[in-house]
Amino acid sequence: MAPSSYLWHKLITTLQIAPDYSVPPAGLAWRSNSFFIIATVAVGLFSDLFLYGLVVPILPFMLDDRIGIPESEVQPYVSGLLTAYAAASVLFSPVAGVLADRVSTRQAPFLLGLLSLLAATVILFLARSMPVLLIARVLQGIAAAVVWTIGLALCLETVGSDKLGRTIGSIFSFISVGNLAAPVLGGVLYEKAGYPGVFGIGFAVLAVDFIMRLLVIEKKVAARYATKDPTSGDLDQHLRHERSHANGSAEANEETEETPLLSKKEQDYYRIAPNQPAIARRIKLLPCLKHPGLVTAFLISGIQAFLLGAFDATIPTVAEQYYSFSSLKSGLLFLPLSVSDFLLGPLFGWAVDRFGTKPVATAAYLYLVPVLILLRLPRPCPSSPSSLSLLASIYPADTPSTASLKTLAACGSQTREIAIWSSLLFLAGIGLAGTSAPSIVEAGTIVKSFHERNPDFFGQDGPYAQLYGVSSMVFSAGLTVGPLVAGGLKERIGYGNMNAVIAVVSAVTGIAAFVWIGGRARLRDVRNMRRLSWWRGEDAR
Repeated sequence: MAPSSYLWHKLITTLQIAPDYSVPPAGLAWRSNSFFIIATVAVGLFSDLFLYGLVVPILPFMLDDRIGIPESEVQPYVSGLLTAYAAASVLFSPVAGVLADRVSTRQAPFLLGLLSLLAATVILFLARSMPVLLIARVLQGIAAAVVWTIGLALCLETVGSDKLGRTIGSIFSFISVGNLAAPVLGGVLYEKAGYPGVFGIGFAVLAVDFIMRLLVIEKKVAARYATKDPTSGDLDQHLRHERSHANGSAEANEETEETPLLSKKEQDYYRIAPNQPAIARRIKLLPCLKHPGLVTAFLISGIQAFLLGAFDATIPTVAEQYYSFSSLKSGLLFLPLSVSDFLLGPLFGWAVDRFGTKPVATAAYLYLVPVLILLRLPRPCPSSPSSLSLLASIYPADTPSTASLKTLAACGSQTREIAIWSSLLFLAGIGLAGTSAPSIVEAGTIVKSFHERNPDFFGQDGPYAQLYGVSSMVFSAGLTVGPLVAGGLKERIGYGNMNAVIAVVSAVTGIAAFVWIGGRARLRDVRNMRRLSWWRGEDAR
């Protein structure tokens, strides 16, 4: 082979453009290493959240500066743009899951998602009208659906369910840096360098993400090079290793008289009858949805996103209305909310692996209840026409100046009110940090149990991409509803009362987590599953 032909062949093989499994690509060992795969997923999720958070604090100013929307009318448009992102992700997540399960590797859809994110970032940078902004947010939502669906499926396939909690905790700790830094950087760069500064750093992050997604090689693809068999090395080999590891661990543990009976009941119920309808054979996750723990895991994920969307939609506008904050100061308010996730994410992930999903999810959501109620405490302090207008609505019988004096006497100083608000946001961040890992781990564990007991029905790869596609869809639905509900409630009943309503939602979610997910109450799960056995063709023996 001529040198030029050899180099070209080596290049396309290394980039997996035309894979030849008889010729290992350069760097196969480190490119298929578990750490590099997880790091690639983490960077992909980081990029999505970073670019999402980068524009959140500047959206009100972008709408005013570029689109010409009056300051008093900004809130509905901010909520609408946040909702467009989430709605696109809701609609595309199931599609991403189904497509990912039909292709031989995850890399191609992973790269396509990045192209969508790049296009969205370019359009956001150039947008001068509301329809163009909406198109950009929709493309961002599609990219988010792909990266979360493919990324979480890759995590499960790489580390297995027994280490998934710690892995997710570590990933979320890392990507929380995106949540932490993006709003602050967005505010700072917008104030100091304008739009080129804001989006320039976004393009730099995308460049790093592109290189890593291009280089990563999945475990099952790496195994094909080792065996020179393109059909080997898929997930069934990984699952067999997991099962043997789990069996060995089980033998080392002391068994009670109830354990064999409990295991038998679980195995009987997780089996799926062969006479499934056509839709279940196409969307193989559907028979798993009868498990109440899986449905509750999706609920927990959706409420987590609902809370995040509520904070994203209201913090910038409340900061401007209450305290006349600029984009820089509005961005800084996201710091106390995000730093908790950065510090405590791995700890909560470890707690899920050590103690189970039930105690962590229940404690996190019930802990948020009093914190959200206390978010009624911050008061507006007048220093701008917008805050005086707000005060006039609070004291309709008084003139703005009289209302201003009354509120100044009540709130003391703006510095104290901001300190109270920031402290409460930090406490809220602690609770939010505990809501990430339980839903992902619970859903992955349940579907893995179905997969192991029905290998012929699910095939080699299982329905994991479909699982995380639905999970991404539910999460995005929460991001869709959160800004709309929070923005609407804030306009109608005020910011404090809005948080009281959200506290009730958090309390109900905590109770649902306590009843239906995780822990050792598997006999209860079996009884519940028998009562909830709605899927046709299923015989709960």
